[in-house]
Amino acid sequence: MQHKNCRHIITALLALTLLAGCEKIFMPRDAEATPTATFDYLWQQIDERYSLFDVKEVDWNAVRDSLRPRVYDEMSDDSLFAILKKMINTLDDGHVDIWGNLDIASSEQIYLQRYANSNFDLNTVALNYLRADHHTTGGLVYNSIAGGQVLYIRYSSFSNPASTALMQTVIGRYPDAKGIVFDIRQNGGGEIQNEWNLMALLPSQGQLLYSTQMKAGPAHDDFGPLKQVYAPDNGDNEPFAKPFVLLTDRGCYSAASSFALCLKSYPNVTVMGDTTAGGLAIPAGGALPNGWNYRFGVSRTVAPDGINYEHGVPPDQVVRLSPDAVAAGRDNIIDSAAALILNH
Repeated sequence: MQHKNCRHIITALLALTLLAGCEKIFMPRDAEATPTATFDYLWQQIDERYSLFDVKEVDWNAVRDSLRPRVYDEMSDDSLFAILKKMINTLDDGHVDIWGNLDIASSEQIYLQRYANSNFDLNTVALNYLRADHHTTGGLVYNSIAGGQVLYIRYSSFSNPASTALMQTVIGRYPDAKGIVFDIRQNGGGEIQNEWNLMALLPSQGQLLYSTQMKAGPAHDDFGPLKQVYAPDNGDNEPFAKPFVLLTDRGCYSAASSFALCLKSYPNVTVMGDTTAGGLAIPAGGALPNGWNYRFGVSRTVAPDGINYEHGVPPDQVVRLSPDAVAAGRDNIIDSAAALILNH
């Protein structure tokens, strides 16, 4: 019953995500295309449908009062875009964007924390862990480490293929591996379905993964009922019950953060590294009166412990990349994960 309920929720969320690309989802036919109308329309859409004002601690009326006097109908597109960008940046939310043929605007804070607080060095991983003899299956790049005793898998984007069958192929190549280090550092998210494909191989006990609410009305606190989402059952798949260490950092956003949150409910999983960048809300959007596009989060996610980790999912074990280790050609986070598996 839990599995069936989970699938209904996921289907609804996927449908909502697909709607994000529809230009008329929130768009009235008779809207004016002036800069003032465009500003007012975007401000109101966010005011009535954005789901995280309490989490972001933003006074949205104050944002309007500050920026609206600077908007006038004779202003250039460049100037209007700059003001809209400033408006959405007050939310510090990587799922709040505007774009058109002129430019793309998204959260500067999310961008800065991804690169300023990176816990990942690609050259070190490519040269000393994946190595030249690595394998690639779908979106999974992998090789054995720790003298062949541990399987290391690098998954850089949830937009890349990661079906259950692909994972079974990868695991089947290393039947004697004592565990898996699954590296999603700097993974900015992608397809929700890939999360579920990967979880289908982990031991399911029908455990609660998180609860979700959809925005249901114009008031900032107007939400629909809280719905529980449970671990998918394994079906005909043999669950991977050996130690599984997930590596995260501040570059993990959206589906990558959601995956980290879900995996914390599995008994054989340890999340290691740094806190993710968050982004647990489902985004939806449409078109502005002048033809530019926008999106923002319209849901909220609550962990089994009752906390909303929209600002980032913390690891079970904090391990930060050591410059001294990198200088020596090592990634101390991968080494710590391998040691955890070997000492299990």
